Amino acid sequence: MDFSIKACDWSKGAANGFLNGKADVMVVGVFEAQTLTGAALELDLATKGLITRVVKAGDMNGKAGTTLFLHEITGIGASRILLVGLGKQDVFSQKAYGEAARAAWRAILGTKIAQVTFTLAQLPVLERTGDWAVRAAILALRELTYKFTQMKSKPENGARALKKIVFSIDPTEEKAAKLAAKQGAALANGMDLTRDLGNLPPNVCTPTYLGQTAKKLGRDWKLKVEVLGQKQIEALGMGSFLAVAKGSVEPPAFIVMHYQGAGSGKNAGAPVVLVGKGITFDSGGISIKPGEAMDEMKYDMCGAASVFGTLRAVAEMGLKLNVVGIVPTCENMPAGNALKPGDIITAMNGTTIEVLNTDAEGRLILCDALTYAERFKPAAVVDIATLTGACIIALGHHNSGLFSKDDALAGELLDASREAVDPAWRLPLDDEYQDQLKSNFADLANIGGRPAGSVTAACFLSRFAQNYPWAHLDIAGTAWKSGAAKGATGRPVPLLAQFLIDRAGQ
Repeated sequence: MDFSIKACDWSKGAANGFLNGKADVMVVGVFEAQTLTGAALELDLATKGLITRVVKAGDMNGKAGTTLFLHEITGIGASRILLVGLGKQDVFSQKAYGEAARAAWRAILGTKIAQVTFTLAQLPVLERTGDWAVRAAILALRELTYKFTQMKSKPENGARALKKIVFSIDPTEEKAAKLAAKQGAALANGMDLTRDLGNLPPNVCTPTYLGQTAKKLGRDWKLKVEVLGQKQIEALGMGSFLAVAKGSVEPPAFIVMHYQGAGSGKNAGAPVVLVGKGITFDSGGISIKPGEAMDEMKYDMCGAASVFGTLRAVAEMGLKLNVVGIVPTCENMPAGNALKPGDIITAMNGTTIEVLNTDAEGRLILCDALTYAERFKPAAVVDIATLTGACIIALGHHNSGLFSKDDALAGELLDASREAVDPAWRLPLDDEYQDQLKSNFADLANIGGRPAGSVTAACFLSRFAQNYPWAHLDIAGTAWKSGAAKGATGRPVPLLAQFLIDRAGQ
């Protein structure tokens, strides 16, 4: 799809001849119980009161989410008009705008429309600007058009009719809106990659496959990529990571991807490091999971997938900062040589860990990756993991869990989550919780019991992230959906990308 921006000041009578532009449909919003304003008013004048007559007849009442096509229009360049109900103008928030945009796209995607003129981005959204509205509309459209059909014997490869979308934007916001359109397309591409990796079956998306994907990403976007194998991981002394991997016949991989948007010189600045949990299938190991919904444990690599998607988006945007993506990836399987409850293992930094539950394996692979991250002298490290079911109990499926002792870093991530409409909620990381990880036989245990399970998991990781600003995102409740809508969501790519956009000052 091609997204473009065209400036228009509707208060001056549809400047730049906007109404005469050729399109299959012009999308226009109508508020509930309000006089027509902006594009709707100008369109009404150009069509000699057509919209007013439709509203008075009761065919469009402006209620949120309603849509109505008007055909065979004269007086404008578009052959059709799509009226979209917006609800009440005085409470038109980002949520209401998102619902209106999705309603418009759903109506259009059910037709053979190829070219759209979209005026909703100029609506007065509370506390938002036109460039935000452009990006949000692009992401809403791309979410609705995403399909995973690669594994079907007869994939749905039919060509999609919709090809071109022109956004009407206020002239004062034109430059920002053009950047937002570029960012929106890049974000959507990154989210699609994240969804694809999450949705692939575990017999295809193995650690080896993720390594191959990283190398392809490197070729496509000029990233420096290293994929370390078993012997190299052993040489690094990553005993905790390797303990999880040893129960599987699939070899582990330790993937490191470098995006150098700020260059590689002395003045390039310290990189931001993203660390993603890459368990491509989690049986629970010897502490095996219940059989119900175990197929969904292919999503236990969504943290890794989000690192891939974020790096792809950042590279396409061309952000002026350096980012390192680290992905420790393996399977967690039961076997005669698998990790056992009661085993004591030694992490890369020398810490000994008593394994009380082999299904608490994500932290065991992440801790060595967090130690490895020190070598980059990072400006900040964010790890992303489908880490705990306890986070789903605490926050459900709306907010990702955010943990950090660094208030400034936590604030940046929360601000990014709000801007990206990819919500996160900060949870405690108080020292008192560390007591639950005490072990009689090792430096610490890998679980802290049922109370505050997501907190103690973050406390475990914090032991290995003391030499740099660090935050942890638990995405167990937000990385995928179950039930009829089963599939990867692409979150938290929008949050991470916005965090990096803000860091880059773009």
